[in-house]
Amino acid sequence: MSKRNSLISKDGVSYLIPFILITFCFALWGFANDITNPMVKAFSKIFRMNVTDGTLVQVAFYGGYFCMAFPAAIFIRKYSYKAGVLMGLGLYATGALLFFPSKSIGLYGCFLFAYFIMTCGLSFLETSCNPYILTMGPEETATRRLNMAQCFNPCGSIIGMFVAMNFIQAKLNPMSSADRALLSDADFEAMKDADLSILISPYLIIGLVIVAMLLIILFAKMPKSGDQNHDLHIMATLRRIVSLKYYCEGVIAQFFYVGAQIMCWTFIIQYGTRVFMAEGMDEQSAEVLSQRFNIYAMLFFICSRFIATYLMKWLKPAKLLAIFGMFGMLFTLGVILFQNRYGVYCLVCVSGCMSLMFPTIYGIALDGLGDDAKFGAAGLIMAILGGSVLPPFQAMIIDQGTVFGSFPATNASFILPFICFLIVTIYGYRTHRVRNL
Repeated sequence: MSKRNSLISKDGVSYLIPFILITFCFALWGFANDITNPMVKAFSKIFRMNVTDGTLVQVAFYGGYFCMAFPAAIFIRKYSYKAGVLMGLGLYATGALLFFPSKSIGLYGCFLFAYFIMTCGLSFLETSCNPYILTMGPEETATRRLNMAQCFNPCGSIIGMFVAMNFIQAKLNPMSSADRALLSDADFEAMKDADLSILISPYLIIGLVIVAMLLIILFAKMPKSGDQNHDLHIMATLRRIVSLKYYCEGVIAQFFYVGAQIMCWTFIIQYGTRVFMAEGMDEQSAEVLSQRFNIYAMLFFICSRFIATYLMKWLKPAKLLAIFGMFGMLFTLGVILFQNRYGVYCLVCVSGCMSLMFPTIYGIALDGLGDDAKFGAAGLIMAILGGSVLPPFQAMIIDQGTVFGSFPATNASFILPFICFLIVTIYGYRTHRVRNL
C-alpha cells in the first residue's frame, strides 16, 4: 500500500490521533457491556429474584441500543460523527451516575432505567464510531480497519469483567441465594443496601472517566470525512438500503450474533457455577471462578480477533466469517453435551470463534453504502436488540433446572447460541459466494 494511502491515512492525511481517540471509545463501551453481564446473577441474588427476572438487566441494557439507534442516525446525519460521539458519551455518563440515586431509592426498576439511559448513550457511540472508523482510510481496507479498532473493545471488556469479579462479586455478602430467601424483611433490606453500595461504586467511577473523555474529544480536532452531506432524505435512504439483500441479511445475522454473544458471556456464570458447585465449591466461590473463566474467554477473544484481522490479508472476510461460525457451532455442541469442566473449556473456545463476527458482519453489510452508511449503521446497531430478546428465552430454559429427565437445563439452553451460529455461518457462506467479499 502506498504511503499516501495506508490503513489509517488517505490522500496524504493521517487519521492516527482521531483513530486512537475513537478506538478508546470502543474500549469504553466494552467495559459497560461486560461489567453488566455478571450483574444478571448479582441482581438476582441482591433482590431475591429468579434468573428470568434478572435478565431484565439485559432487556433494559440492549433495549436502549434498539430504541436510540435510529434517532442517533438522524442526529449524526444532521450534525456530524463527532457530535454523535459527544452525545453518546454524555448519555453514557448520565446513566452511570444515575446509579447513585437508584441505590438511594433501592428499587430494581430504577437500576433498569439507569441501564437504559446508559445504553442510549452506547447506541449513539456505536452508531457513530463504527462508520466513523470506516471513513478513516481507504475503502478497500475498511473492514480490516474496523476489525483493528474492534480489537480494543474486548480490552475494555476484560477490565469490566475484572472489576465485576474483584470489586463486586467477590465483595458481595457471600450468603447463598437459598439462605437469603429465609431472611426477615429487615435483615434482607440491610443486606440489600450494603450489597448495592458495593455494586454502584464502579459505575460512579466510570461515569467520571466518561466525562473526562467527553471533554478531550470536545476540544480535539477530528476529521470531517463522511460529514459533508447533512440532508435528511430519510425515506429515500431507507428505500435504498432496504433494497440491498446483503444489507438486510446482515442485520438479521447481526441480531442473532449479538444474541449468541450475550447468552454465552452472561450464562457462563450460571453454567460454571453449576459445574463447580457439583465439584464441591460453595456458591460464591463457584461464581467468582466462573467469572475468571469468563475473563479467560475474553482474552482468547482478543487474541483471536488480532489473528482474524491478520488472516484477512489472505482470506476474504465473509469466507473467514463462515469458517469461524462453523467452529462456533462445533464448540457449542461441546458446551451442550459435556457436563463437567470440558463444557466450560468449550465455552471459552466459543469466544475465540465469536471474535471477528460483529465487525465483519458490520463491514460486509455496509460495503458500498457510501453516505447511506449513517442510516445503515443504525439498522445494524438496532440489531443489537438480539442481546435483549434472546437471553430471556435461555433464562427460561435454565430456570427449569432439568429437562428430558435429568439432563441439566443449563446445558440444554445452549441450543439457542448454536442456532445463532448456524445463521451467522449461512450469512458468511452466502455472502462469499454471491458477492465474493
